[in-house]
Amino acid sequence: MCLAIPSKIVKIETGMGTIDVDGVQRTCSLLLLDNPQVGDWVIVHAGFALHKIDETAAMETLRLLKEAAAFAEGPPPDEPPHETD
Repeated sequence: MCLAIPSKIVKIETGMGTIDVDGVQRTCSLLLLDNPQVGDWVIVHAGFALHKIDETAAMETLRLLKEAAAFAEGPPPDEPPHETD
């Protein structure tokens, strides 16, 4: 399964961008985009920004990805019983 992650461009240098997702920064190619700008939200897959998306769509997608990850992890382990006097 392939997954493209919404990311915000925070820096651009010679066709490459620094992107940020929840404080994690990576470098990706911006060569497939038309006129990328710092502050743009993009979909990134396999090291390439594929297309721009609006911030609302990016935030909703990130929320859904976090929800899916939490569901996949399952419920937190039960807390140990507390001793009573």
